[in-house]
Amino acid sequence: MEMNNQKRRRSMFLYIIIAVAIMLALNQSWTMFQRQSIKEVTYSEFLTMVQQNKVRDVDLNTGTGKIAFTDGEQGKEGTTTYETTLFPNDDGLVPLLQQHEVNFKAEIPDQSNDLWIYMLLSYGIPIGIMVFFGWRLNRRMKKAAEDGDDPSMNFGGGFGGFGMGGLGRSGAKIVGEKETGVTFADVAGQDEAKESLQEIASFLENPQKYSEIGARCPRGALLVGPPGTGKTLLAKAVAGEAKVPFFQISGSEFVEMFVGRGAAKVRDLFKQANEKAPCIVFIDEIDTVGKRRDGALTTNDEREQTLNQLLTEMDGFDNNKGIVVLGATNMPDTLDQALTRPGRFDRRIPVELPDLAGREAILKIHANDVKMERGIDLSAVARATPGASGADLANMINEAALRAVRMGHRLVTQDDLIESVDVVIAGEKKKSTVLNEHEKQVVAYHETGHAIVAASQKGSAPVSKITIVPRTSGALGFTMQVDEDEHFLTTTSEMRNKIAVLCGGRAAEELIFGEATNGASNDIEKATHIARAMVTQYGMTEKFGMVALGQQRNRYLGGTTDLTCSEGTAEAVDQEVQRLVEEGHKTALDTLRAHRFKLHEISRYLQRKETITGEEFMRIFTRDDGFAPNLPKQA
Repeated sequence: MEMNNQKRRRSMFLYIIIAVAIMLALNQSWTMFQRQSIKEVTYSEFLTMVQQNKVRDVDLNTGTGKIAFTDGEQGKEGTTTYETTLFPNDDGLVPLLQQHEVNFKAEIPDQSNDLWIYMLLSYGIPIGIMVFFGWRLNRRMKKAAEDGDDPSMNFGGGFGGFGMGGLGRSGAKIVGEKETGVTFADVAGQDEAKESLQEIASFLENPQKYSEIGARCPRGALLVGPPGTGKTLLAKAVAGEAKVPFFQISGSEFVEMFVGRGAAKVRDLFKQANEKAPCIVFIDEIDTVGKRRDGALTTNDEREQTLNQLLTEMDGFDNNKGIVVLGATNMPDTLDQALTRPGRFDRRIPVELPDLAGREAILKIHANDVKMERGIDLSAVARATPGASGADLANMINEAALRAVRMGHRLVTQDDLIESVDVVIAGEKKKSTVLNEHEKQVVAYHETGHAIVAASQKGSAPVSKITIVPRTSGALGFTMQVDEDEHFLTTTSEMRNKIAVLCGGRAAEELIFGEATNGASNDIEKATHIARAMVTQYGMTEKFGMVALGQQRNRYLGGTTDLTCSEGTAEAVDQEVQRLVEEGHKTALDTLRAHRFKLHEISRYLQRKETITGEEFMRIFTRDDGFAPNLPKQA
């Protein structure tokens, strides 16, 4: 009862604030209206009007240092009120008024009616609105109490015109009462995640089988992974397999301006879920409301109240009813430990980027919706897209279909698919950017430098494509490498080789033109990132050995590493990173010096054709021209 009284007082206080705001707005509007009805003139204009017998009444006692007067023109209906600044020590004013028979002792026309209007607009209407709100609020809360509902969920329900009716509603939308239209057959590349969720779907579909042995359904499961990997799709598939209602809401929808409204939305969400049980409740981007409470003095009371209410609701609902909460996030490290403990989110299910087989399976699912030529090699697209998410792959299929329409094809061709990969990875071809001959030559040598260093190293991914066509991403060209097989471990020598390949473009510029350009900025960033990871995370240097010198954060959102060492060690880390990059740069220079003739030949060929395949590159590179290069020693 005390809690209901507190909610009532808080809601009444809200209405008082609204009424006061309306009162102030009306008061300001009336004041502006009054000021607009009085015309201001200069003192000299006032004297001129008196001399021309255009003034009827004058009030010299306004108390504001100003003169108020009304006009008196012959044949004119009504009067106009004027105002002018009183000129000090003007002894001739009174005689002048007497001379022209101006009634300067008369009163300004009675404005008592205007005063009543002012009082009505400034006080009467706002007070009436406040009383009306209070009366309706009291009725709603009494009715809610009689029905056994939470009064805070129903207040203001009758004031839709003011936008107040939805403050306590969760806003969760039901995606199908019994069918979401998605099953596990529509999800590919996430076999482990599907296996973990299959058990939840089985329990919701046949709870008796589990209760007989004493097993209970997990209260919640946390789907963790990078953006675009299919977390929402998996959640819908669970509900689709179990044929239960699916509630979907984003964590940001719980964030409200007024303290307590987010918690009210959580209560309403679980109230709806209890009515529809068994069901799935899916909270996307749950890190918005589930961030760790750090105990700082400056806290977000609204967010913490919402989180506390979520923790309470997940503890309070009957597990046997079949309510399962699924949460999705790509920032699991920021979640509060009370939220991720067993009994709330019992399972943490990784939804990682798909591997080679997974990428091919995803491409096949999306290709079923598109008309394609026979003999399309989706495995080639899968091999060319390491690190692509399910959303990226779906976008590639769609881009291929769009390109087919633009080119006038009736069916999607292999060329359409290959070009769509370039569009998603590097952007569209930039027609407005035309390189001059010198810049085209520099870019050709730059990209050929990457390719030659890559082809010269054992264990490096083979070159599949080289182009010097500018892209909308800002790249003036790129060299694509594709691994023949999928592998999940990278050795120290392979990482050193990657750094050398990244340095190949800058090395070619320095070797041929004697100076560097800004075209290697992205290569430098990637090489530095690899070298720093070798030093701080992987323990791949003799100087520091197997010591972790940094902590990775937000690994699903690109990953940033914070150093966890002293300032002196941090300086030594910078020196070691610089040494690794310099070694890669030297290896690239030595390799290109040994293949200088091939560098010239392939670069000129690339300048003519602008885009060449990996087969064309390797045919020229491996062709015996009677010159046996002295290859540098491999790292």
